[in-house]
Amino acid sequence: MSEIRDKNGLTEEEYLKSYDSNKWKKPSLTADICIITKKFSEEMVLLIKRGNHPCLGKWAFPGGFSEEGERIEETAARELLEETGVKMAPKDLTLIGVYSKPGRDPRGWTVSAAYLAVVDPDKIKPIAADDAADAGWFTVIHENDNYRFVNGETELTLKDLAFDHDDIMMDALKKA
Repeated sequence: MSEIRDKNGLTEEEYLKSYDSNKWKKPSLTADICIITKKFSEEMVLLIKRGNHPCLGKWAFPGGFSEEGERIEETAARELLEETGVKMAPKDLTLIGVYSKPGRDPRGWTVSAAYLAVVDPDKIKPIAADDAADAGWFTVIHENDNYRFVNGETELTLKDLAFDHDDIMMDALKKA
């Protein structure tokens, strides 16, 4: 059987030898993780306070950049552990969606795969670590088509969240 050749007469091996992977600009790939608890009809979400720029001091989902050779589900589990001390297997995370709105991250073209896990709050004890300045459970309050997130004296709205995490939060709450 003869090798398959393209319109330029090249085999796949010949084509790949001359392929320039820098021809196309590539986005950075990140993972964001939404951890929700439901206990006694109270819904809570785990957020971290960003300890670095951009969005320094804003609350966000744990997350970060994928490393070369790493599956995005592994990125999500690694970042969750690094930023909150919460260990979760990649198989326990459910894809919420892919977020790629231009300008979603001021550092440049960034695409994020966001994941969801619904957990027992008694089994999860988050602690701020790595680049997270704080971590905590926020009670989700839904009134008159508006959402608030409350942890002690800290009260947030969707627009208070970093990046486009308001979009991710809305999608996660629909799936939880």
